[in-house]
Amino acid sequence: TICVVCGRNEKLQNQLSERNWEQVMLASSMKKNSRSQISFKRKGPERSKEIQDALDKSMKETGKGDKTGQVDVIGLGYVNKMAEFMVAADVLVTKAGPGTIAEAAAVGLPMMLTSYLPGQEAGNVEVVLDAGFGDYCQDAAQIAQEVTVWLKDPKLMETMSANTAKVGSPHAAAEIVSDIGRTTQAWMEVNLEGTRGQRMSTIGSGDSSL
Repeated sequence: TICVVCGRNEKLQNQLSERNWEQVMLASSMKKNSRSQISFKRKGPERSKEIQDALDKSMKETGKGDKTGQVDVIGLGYVNKMAEFMVAADVLVTKAGPGTIAEAAAVGLPMMLTSYLPGQEAGNVEVVLDAGFGDYCQDAAQIAQEVTVWLKDPKLMETMSANTAKVGSPHAAAEIVSDIGRTTQAWMEVNLEGTRGQRMSTIGSGDSSL
């Protein structure tokens, strides 16, 4: 099952629900030979060795027992329980937004990055690839084929999930709030001591002739 979060894009959500996915799968199977020629070799940031090995192995086994799968596509609107969807998911396909990556890493969710904002998000791609819990690709056909390879390899999925968990900080929000609280309390005590000192100084410097 592929869940597509459309947000407030109702037009996209309707298109996904109205599309005949059986015809899409049939057309895809007819292009099987050309699709099998997709190369996972590329220029740019290198993916992890585990992922590359799995892709190389799949290329050698292309055509051996391949079958057209049964895929359900569900278009979702605005989702306010994203954490629950991430926990239930096997793979996340998304742009390289820092918040999304952090949320996925917190639950050990492998991810395929499809795009990034130049400059501010470019480094996020390197984080994912260097840590070995995902890949980056802009080509839709190759994304589909590579993610399929992942899902067919339980050992690879387990490794990627473990790598993701190493980077994730599931209790980061609580730790930040606690740190803010401790810092605030410390400064309140400093200010309180300063106020007490000023009062004592004022009393001590009073006019003794009165």
